[in-house]
Amino acid sequence: MEENTFAENTPVPESAPAPVPPSPLTELNAKVYQIRNEIGKVIIGQHQVVDLLLIGLLCDGHLLLEGVPGVAKTLAAKLLSKIIDVDFSRLQFTPDLMPGDVIGTSVFNPKEGAFYFRSGPIFSNIVLIDEINRAPAKTQSALFEVMEERQVTVDGDTHVMRYPFIVLATQNPIEQEGTYRLPEAQLDRFLFKIEIGYPSLQEEVNILTSQQGKTQNELLQNISKLLSPADLKNYRQLVQEVIVDAKIIEYIARIINETRNNPSLYLGASTRASLALLKSSKACAAIKGRNFVIPDDVIEMAAPVLRHRIMLTPEKEMEGIDTDDLIQSIIKAMEIPR
Repeated sequence: MEENTFAENTPVPESAPAPVPPSPLTELNAKVYQIRNEIGKVIIGQHQVVDLLLIGLLCDGHLLLEGVPGVAKTLAAKLLSKIIDVDFSRLQFTPDLMPGDVIGTSVFNPKEGAFYFRSGPIFSNIVLIDEINRAPAKTQSALFEVMEERQVTVDGDTHVMRYPFIVLATQNPIEQEGTYRLPEAQLDRFLFKIEIGYPSLQEEVNILTSQQGKTQNELLQNISKLLSPADLKNYRQLVQEVIVDAKIIEYIARIINETRNNPSLYLGASTRASLALLKSSKACAAIKGRNFVIPDDVIEMAAPVLRHRIMLTPEKEMEGIDTDDLIQSIIKAMEIPR
């Protein structure tokens, strides 16, 4: 009888390797790519502005958008609110606006013989404050507590904001007629000041070609919801886990410390600014697919974080020196960690 050697001579097929699950940062990068494309349906160009909006979102930071009228500041803020599945409200700041118009007020109920709190439009997840520098200091002060502590205190009662809570504010340049300078304490509560400039010639042509005959509401109709509050919370946790070397932390501290000792500056950056630079650098690294911060992340985030927190001396203002130029000169004079 012939011996059966088939089982011995036939090679045993190797099992296929188990599929490697995508890393959390890969998922975040894919989501960022989706959001960029979704915003790009309406906002043509302004890639740095879009990235700063996303980084601010991941850092749980309030954002101040500045630019001349008509460069899509309000539209950019609306787009960011459209991609998140949360509540949205809008306030138009005017010189006659009162604090109660923002945070709400106590109203007497004659049937029950008691007062009850009627919440204002600030009680939402994403709040767009249009032309924030059109309101005087009394109304600006209504935002101090809610922006820092995510709560409002009225008549001794504390009302906590729902998660998430982000203020997106737009303003015209200070030189525009009928504007008020924001208090330094309020400016410090914004993570970024994002400057929106004019589009390039080709971008202007593309805007005219793609948006002719369309209203703003029509442009926003096709924007999809891409983030839930739970998604946002998970992505923010991923950002917190990004690694920061001790040398990078010292580098951030040296930049902030230099703003406090620079002879060209009347007001240097606060400790809140150093924390903002650290958090935003981590988010900048995360959206680029890295789980660690490099000096380039810090350098890229320095101007948006610091430009509204430092104040030039009157002599330097008269010379026409720009705060962004001064920030870059501070960074260039400093040794980059290796």
